[in-house]
Amino acid sequence: MQQNPPVEVSAQAQKASVLKKDLFLAAIIGFFLALLALPIIKQSEYKIPYVLSLLVILPILSAIGMFLAILIAQKIKFIYQAAKFILVGGLNTLIDWGVLNLLLFFIDISSGPLYSVSKGISFAVAVVNSYFWNKHWTFKKPPQLAQPGEQQKGAGREVLQFFLVSIIGFAINVLIASLVVNVWGPHFGISAKLWATVGAACGTVIGLAWNFLGYKLFVFKR
Repeated sequence: MQQNPPVEVSAQAQKASVLKKDLFLAAIIGFFLALLALPIIKQSEYKIPYVLSLLVILPILSAIGMFLAILIAQKIKFIYQAAKFILVGGLNTLIDWGVLNLLLFFIDISSGPLYSVSKGISFAVAVVNSYFWNKHWTFKKPPQLAQPGEQQKGAGREVLQFFLVSIIGFAINVLIASLVVNVWGPHFGISAKLWATVGAACGTVIGLAWNFLGYKLFVFKR
């Protein structure tokens, strides 16, 4: 009589469910990436044909990228986590830029002290989004790693550490963006409005590098 391995089957089913969820979430992030990119593209001086097709293309590409990362992670495990961080980082970036461009549109400025204030607000909104996704998806820890009491205590430390790293990243992000916009100023024939987004991009790149190292090695370290 053949015996069925229920534990192994259950583990495989759970793994398949997690992978399907990751692909679905990757597609959702791709959709929001496209949705947030539309006003930024419209704000720029460059015209992209069939720009609305991004609402379909980016979700598909995000899911494909996540699937490839899952395959590669069978050999190089950190790729799986890195792929999720990149997707979340892209979402955070466009939230940052989208909120920034929205604020700049309403107050009708592209430089000066109000630019720095607007950049700070947009980055703060992106940080809240970052904590949710990185906590519950990118760096999610298996619940069996600690006892319930230890998990609750660890969660308090985790939140404090996350916001400590994020505050430093916030300062780096705003400082770099403000230096590029207010000190260096527009270059290469780029308009002041588009240069404001260039400044945001510079702050974002350096801020993301800091955040990844901080979250990976300090906040969500297993």
